[in-house]
Amino acid sequence: MKAIFIVYNQAQTEKVEYLFDKLNIRGFTRWTNLTGRGSVDGPPHMNTHTWPEQNTARLAVVEDHMVKPTLEGVRKLDEVNKEVGIRAFVWNIEELY
Repeated sequence: MKAIFIVYNQAQTEKVEYLFDKLNIRGFTRWTNLTGRGSVDGPPHMNTHTWPEQNTARLAVVEDHMVKPTLEGVRKLDEVNKEVGIRAFVWNIEELY
């Protein structure tokens, strides 16, 4: 099993929901109204007057074979909307209860 953590500009919410529905990823946890700044480029998303945008994050634990299509979907979203911002991170799940 793998955990996929996706952080994205809130403007991407419907597209990420569509991706999860398309891949039949049912279970997830979502955090809204997050702030932060990417490590490579792009403006900060701080929910302030100066930097008004904000982020959303989603965590899903999936079977190993679902990682590649999920990351491909995230890559496609990023390519279409580079200025908006989306990143995905994957790590191993040792146990699940």
